[in-house]
Amino acid sequence: MEKPIALVTGANRGIGFEVVRGLAERGYLALLGARDAAAGEEAAARLREVGLAVEPVRIDVTDDVSVNTALAAVKDRYGRLDSLVNNAGVLLDEGVAGLEVPVEAVHATFEVNVYGALRVTQAFAPLLVRARGNVVNVSSIMGQLASAGPGYLAYRSSKATLNMITRVLAAELRPHGVRVNAAHPGWIRTRMGGPAAPGTPEEGAAPIVWLATLGPDGPTGGFFGPGNRPLDW
Repeated sequence: MEKPIALVTGANRGIGFEVVRGLAERGYLALLGARDAAAGEEAAARLREVGLAVEPVRIDVTDDVSVNTALAAVKDRYGRLDSLVNNAGVLLDEGVAGLEVPVEAVHATFEVNVYGALRVTQAFAPLLVRARGNVVNVSSIMGQLASAGPGYLAYRSSKATLNMITRVLAAELRPHGVRVNAAHPGWIRTRMGGPAAPGTPEEGAAPIVWLATLGPDGPTGGFFGPGNRPLDW
């Protein structure tokens, strides 16, 4: 296998889909991760129709069995992973005050945005070490401590936690040549971002693709936004 291998979770639509497209256009074999196998196959077929090297992988980031099954498939077929993009995410408390958000909604948010990203990274770490690859955690400026305000308690907290996970894993994986960074794609017109968002999915994908394709001299432990601009934590 001459092409570098990348896995993107939550990639059958929106920003994740455009990340897969961008990686495939840069010569990667892009593994399009999706919880729904049929949706993943349909999305991958759309990209294969235009000549891109894309394969679907069923992966539910909240389920150990699903993650381990995906890991076994990638390990058996390719033996390594050059880039992992933890893109799968949910926003469940829009318009709800922090004092009123159900604890169950906070728990469900963390299951995907935090535990899901950590679960997948831990599982695929040996393959990433073998390739001296990249991990990109799709975060948000909503997780910045300096700019935190009212509302979005579950979402903000999950992204702040994801940012800390990014810093810890970057420090631990640095000696193994693996870079771990967080990306803020911007306010993007997707199912999550809504129709009023100013950015396109292609624009949101750009900093993520950049981080996923870093070379050995690239940054690690950073938080970057549109235009590959460094952001405060």
